[in-house]
Formats: sequence, C-alpha cells, structure tokens
Amino acid sequence: MKRLTSPKIMLMGLVLVILLLYPFFLKSSFAQHVMIMVFMYASLGLAWDVIGGHANLFSFGQAAFFGVGAYTSTMLYMKLGLTPWVGMFAGGGMAVLLGLMIGFPTSNLRGHYFAIASLALLVVMEALFTNWTFIGGAKGISIPVVNDRPWLDMQFHQTKTGYYFIIMGLLLITMITTWLILRSWIGFYLRALREAPDVAASLGANNLLYRLIAIAISAFFTGWVGSFHAQYVLYLDPPSVMGIDLSVRIVLIAIFGGSGTLWGPVLGAAILAPLMELSRVWLGGLGYGLDHMLLGLLIVILCLIEPNGVIKLIAQPVNWVMNIAKVKKGVLEGGTP
Repeated sequence: MKRLTSPKIMLMGLVLVILLLYPFFLKSSFAQHVMIMVFMYASLGLAWDVIGGHANLFSFGQAAFFGVGAYTSTMLYMKLGLTPWVGMFAGGGMAVLLGLMIGFPTSNLRGHYFAIASLALLVVMEALFTNWTFIGGAKGISIPVVNDRPWLDMQFHQTKTGYYFIIMGLLLITMITTWLILRSWIGFYLRALREAPDVAASLGANNLLYRLIAIAISAFFTGWVGSFHAQYVLYLDPPSVMGIDLSVRIVLIAIFGGSGTLWGPVLGAAILAPLMELSRVWLGGLGYGLDHMLLGLLIVILCLIEPNGVIKLIAQPVNWVMNIAKVKKGVLEGGTP
C-alpha cells in the first residue's frame, strides 16, 4: 500500500475545501442533488469494492443490503420513533446480518457461482419485501414529512445542503475506514484471498473468516447509505431499493473507475453519476434506460483502451509528467537523472 506524499495530501485538502464550499456557491437543488448522487454512488462503489475488488467476490446482491438498510431505518423511525441517526447503524447492522447469512452457505463458491448466488439473494429479498404487507408490500411506504426537527429527523425541505453534508460525511468515513482496513492485516489477507486463495489456505489463512469480514464490511456501509437514501427520498418500494438495476449500477461504477483501488470507485461515481442524472433531465421519459446504454457503451470503450479502469488511464500521463519532472530536476542539479 503506497504512502501518502505531501503533494497528494495538499491535493486532497484542496478538493475537500472545494467540496465544502460547493453548496454555498451552487445553491440550485439540481446542482446539489447531482453531487449528493455522486457521493452516494461513490460510497456504494467503495463498499462493493471491498468484496469485489479486494476479496475477488463478484457480487450482484448489493441492492439487497441497500434495501434492508433503508427499510430497517424507516420502520424504526415510523414504528418506534427512533431518529434516523440510530436507524443508520441499525440498518447497517441488519445488512451485516443478512450478509453473514448468505456468506456461510456460499463459503465454497467463487467467480460466477458466487455472482449467481448473490443475484439469487437479491431476487428472493425483493420478492419477500414485495409480499410483506407489514412494511408496505408492493405499494411501498411513505415517510411522514416533518418540519420541526430537521437535523434530528434528517429531513430538509427548503434546501438540500443538509443532505449534501451528511452524505459527504458518510463518504469520508467510508473512505477513511476502507483505507485503514486495507492497510491493516485484514487488507493483507483480503489481497491474498484475491490473488491465490488456495495458496493462502495452504499457509494457514482462514479464507471463510476473511470472506465473511469482507462481506460484513461491504454490507454495513451499503446498508448505511440505504438508510440515508430513505430519508432523502421519503418513499420506499422494493423495486426502487432492491432492483437489479441498482446492483448493476454499483458494480459498473466501481469497475469503470478502477476496481481494487481506493480512488477508482470515487472517480467512477464522479463521471457516471452526473451522466445518469443529466440524461434523465435532458431527455425526460425518452431517456428511460438511456443511462444504462451509455454506461454499457463507456464500459466497452474503456475496456478496449484500459481494462483496469479510468484511474489507471489517468495515472499513466501523471506518471509520465512526474518522471519527466524528475529527469529535468536531475539535469538541472547536475546529477544523474
């Protein structure tokens, strides 16, 4: 794992300042909504990448974790009056429980077999929630609108700035946690699980344990974001929070940006999330499904140019510039370049 250098820290600090000032200069609801979607999909992409990019468990079931988190937070809020801030952790915990429940029976599955199992989980969960009348069933459930406690109830009706900073904070926590995990012994074992699981097992690594750890981490952050999404849209139904299209978008964003890297899913969300939102606004009903076609087209083009994602595509010219700068510095100082 590469260490952070001073130029990288300065660049990240500059980006953070720009993002903090963004909602004060661009105050329109749509401009803030686009960035909220960028932060949300970046968080989801990072969560998926823990299992898909670092543990090599290709999952299409992320929307199940997302939906469970959303419904858990919503039901606790509506039935027990618990603040969504508590519901977010409960939603993440329920998503972890679901992940562990599917992780044990599929402990020996790899590759496309695990992908099929995760897809089956998603289909079963959507069908279950569609027929579960206690949580609204197929007609969905609407969250009551309140105005007296915006931060406690996580409802902001005059502006989206509150939502903006909340999801930005969730993204930062997800990034920092992921970075710390990947630098720890857990990250070492996850990379061993990705590169050579049989060799790792022969050397004494408990592959099942680290598969479950990866699934739990991914499920928690996905359910966490699902809880936020529930308060953001104030309406839930199974197709919107457990649809296969949501899982596909999460996977494509992580792969497009660069799977197996910290910044890849973030970069993928920064490019694809605005594209998805703008295509719907510009084309209206005519644009239904066009965002998926654009995603597919961009993925195909990128695979032909750089199969490892946009992050690798950008890294190449940056490395060339840095190498040229080192050579020039060596020549100017009279040393060996």
